[in-house]
Amino acid sequence: MIARRLWLCATAMSFIAGCASVGPDYVRPAPVISAEFKELKGWKAATPRDTEPKGEWWRVFEDPELNRLEEQVAVSNETLAADEANFRSAVALVAEARAALYPGVNFNPTISRSGPNNDLTNVQLSASWTLDIWGKTRRAIEEQGALAEESAADLANARLAAQSALALAYVSLRQADSLRALLISTVGQYRRALDIAQNQYNAGTNAESDVITAKTQLLGAEAQEINTGVARATSEHAIAVLIGRPPAALDIGRGALAQGIPNIPVGLPSSLLERRPDVAAGERLMMAQNAAIGVAVAGYYPSFTLNGAAGYLGDPFIKQIVGANPAWSFGLALAQPLFNGGLTAAQVDAARASYDASVATYRATVLTALQQVEDALSTLRVLGQEEKIQQEAVASARQAVQIALNEYAAGTQNFTTVDTAQATALADEQSALSTRAQRLTAAINLIVALGGGWHDEP
Repeated sequence: MIARRLWLCATAMSFIAGCASVGPDYVRPAPVISAEFKELKGWKAATPRDTEPKGEWWRVFEDPELNRLEEQVAVSNETLAADEANFRSAVALVAEARAALYPGVNFNPTISRSGPNNDLTNVQLSASWTLDIWGKTRRAIEEQGALAEESAADLANARLAAQSALALAYVSLRQADSLRALLISTVGQYRRALDIAQNQYNAGTNAESDVITAKTQLLGAEAQEINTGVARATSEHAIAVLIGRPPAALDIGRGALAQGIPNIPVGLPSSLLERRPDVAAGERLMMAQNAAIGVAVAGYYPSFTLNGAAGYLGDPFIKQIVGANPAWSFGLALAQPLFNGGLTAAQVDAARASYDASVATYRATVLTALQQVEDALSTLRVLGQEEKIQQEAVASARQAVQIALNEYAAGTQNFTTVDTAQATALADEQSALSTRAQRLTAAINLIVALGGGWHDEP
């Protein structure tokens, strides 16, 4: 009868607990956004959906070596391993918070002796259940669940950051390889110019200063060619660390910088910005901070705890007593805060301030995302125009070098003209190569700014 009353009381209190949750319900604040992007009409930002697959975005560059390296990032990168462990910890905290919804049951057997033949056994099951009448526990579960989702978004953001860092390092490595190839070709051209100057000096048709100038130019180009090894080694070491290997264990063969960038669709879908993991993480943090307000507000209300115990007390060796000394108890405890020096009010104020800060951070993250997309688009547009002109300049400079060399060999031009033409040609080719690398970098930055690619489907 008593057990039945206890069960009815618990059921009633549980029903009451499911009817209310103190604190505000979460409503996502509207970010500061524009209807479309300035650089590409028709774009607009929308609701984050970072859980959608992004696919292997680096494959748009059609580089097998880059593909091979990128596939190792998620498997071997130690930073990602740490973030993955943090995510598992956040999931465990959700389970920990959810456990507070259920009663705790303990088995507490004791055996004591008070005399030579006076054994006393106490076998007891005890239970305690703090009822979630005001929704404090549910708010705590909501908070930890949002934090777990934030941790998942942080993991996705770290993965995307590692992938993009590897791609950027790979561009730097290939730029160094292409610059080295350019300088090797230039050294060959300078050596031919030196041979012409030397032959003309030997024939007595030109001064020795032409030979010295040609040799100086050749040595300078050779020094630049050697110097490219610094940038290449640094980039290769960075790639090794990103895939979780010591620098000495990675040796990437030489190759050339890609000639062009992937084609960017004219009308990109408006939903792409929704997939940015940092935007999603900011939103999930707002959700968690909002739930934390409810946890703090619950401190104003009383807590109700059901306690119960049942067992046997007596001498286990006297069968007549077994069953004759059952022991049980149950009760309801109430705890109502009356005075705590303003602690609860301060906790509520702190929770609301943290929520306001998370809202501001979220909006700032969205604005930064918009800025990064605009920056990448404008960079690609401007550099594309610049590269076209540079290619024309390179072609013209190469022609000028050939004409100057022919005229110098014919004795109708001085070596200063050859020297100037060759220096101009090298500078123009280096600028064109640098611009091409910048365009590839901007393409990678655009992919990252969009959360991992510009296609809805991987």
